[in-house]
Amino acid sequence: MRRFYLIGFALLMGFDTLTQISFKLAGMHALPVQANLAWLLRLFGEPWVYGAVLGYLGAFFTWMSLLKHAPIGVMALSVWLFHEPLTATKLLGAAAILAGIVCLGLAERDAAPHESPGSI
Repeated sequence: MRRFYLIGFALLMGFDTLTQISFKLAGMHALPVQANLAWLLRLFGEPWVYGAVLGYLGAFFTWMSLLKHAPIGVMALSVWLFHEPLTATKLLGAAAILAGIVCLGLAERDAAPHESPGSI
């Protein structure tokens, strides 16, 4: 499992780096910035924009895979086993993660098709 995390986080860094570099190069090649259709066409004509999109997609799916397999109770175990301090920052971070999981679960439930009780 450790190899999974090492490879996963290396892939995540690679995808994120690809995205940032692609955005930088696309922006440099699309200068000067103008608020017109010609500039948008010039921007979307840059192959680096599509590199950024691919990087974001790769980072998203890599991150979701890592989160799917990540142990949730690591913070509690580290307090119990290693006597690490449980700070307000750690609790706030854990609460934010749990809130995100709840939001994803609610969104998935709301997106599921609803069936009436009499339908088969």
